[in-house]
Amino acid sequence: MSSRMFQGVVLQMKDSVNRMVGVVDADGIVVACSELTCIGEHWSGVVAAINSAENEPARFEGKTFKPLAGWGAQFDYAAFVQGDDDVAASLCAMAVVAFNGAKTYYEEKHDKATFVKNIISDNILLGDIYTQAKELHFVSEAPRAAFLVRQLGPADVTTIDVIQNLFPDKQTDFVISINETDVALIKQLPEGADARDLQKIAKQIATAVTQELGIKVVIGIGTIVPHIRDLARAYKEAGVAIDVGKVFDTEKTVINYENLGIGRLIYQLPTILCQMFLQEVFKKNPIDALDQETLLTINKFFENNLNVSETARKLFVHRNTLVYRLEKIKKLTGLDLREFDDAITFKVALMVKKYLISRGIES
Repeated sequence: MSSRMFQGVVLQMKDSVNRMVGVVDADGIVVACSELTCIGEHWSGVVAAINSAENEPARFEGKTFKPLAGWGAQFDYAAFVQGDDDVAASLCAMAVVAFNGAKTYYEEKHDKATFVKNIISDNILLGDIYTQAKELHFVSEAPRAAFLVRQLGPADVTTIDVIQNLFPDKQTDFVISINETDVALIKQLPEGADARDLQKIAKQIATAVTQELGIKVVIGIGTIVPHIRDLARAYKEAGVAIDVGKVFDTEKTVINYENLGIGRLIYQLPTILCQMFLQEVFKKNPIDALDQETLLTINKFFENNLNVSETARKLFVHRNTLVYRLEKIKKLTGLDLREFDDAITFKVALMVKKYLISRGIES
């Protein structure tokens, strides 16, 4: 962030604010001030005072401070006004509005992270992407991936800081706060990177957040894209990966869009078509007629690639017992799971049922 931008705002305010006004950065260094001799001074203790105030006006050594808008848990910049009275608090609040406006305008014009956030949010026209990339000297053609980190349970605002510490290069890797629970990582990758590399990165994030903050997260991964114009699609894919995984892969912490398989298709179907499908497949008896033991048998049978002997071994039952259960399923549903086509139909039906339940629909 350019200190000249803040100093320009200070000079505009100087005549209307009859007190010293300025900006300090996250290290407590004065980066702009109406008293020019103060610029560059380090005010020790001010950072702790501002952080402990939790976004309320902080009073420290005869001055009032208030942080500017930022993305992380810790402030990037804070406005200050001479005095610790109510007038100083009001003037400081006015200064924050002015500095925030200038900061936002500057970031939109000069900040790469804001540029990337606008791309993934579809908040910028395609033609403007090329223009702004050139102005920012942003490398347009490079392999990149989008990761969406969603916190499960109570959210912690410091999650973004944990992830930022893992990827400190702000010229190539962009950690972006989306909302209270979601943080996006847009990471530039080396040539030849594949799904295994993305999996390692995602697991690194999940481990760090869990170990440092005690928070469980689920991470969606979009496909690797070669150009910045495709980042919005990659980011949406990461979101879809989480949404689909929430239905079909509830045990997974990391979900790659490329591995969603048929679940991705089912998730996009209208619920009315899903209900019709179940009614057509289970003409004899509804799927709800199957008890838990039968469903366990079916799932194990699928897990073991329709292998009767291996499934019986995993279920700790005799092979003939399993054959009996499969015959029972055939009588109830009309589908013989030992036949590939029937097995596929039944597998899809189970996934459709899961999807409908996730939408609050009991077919």
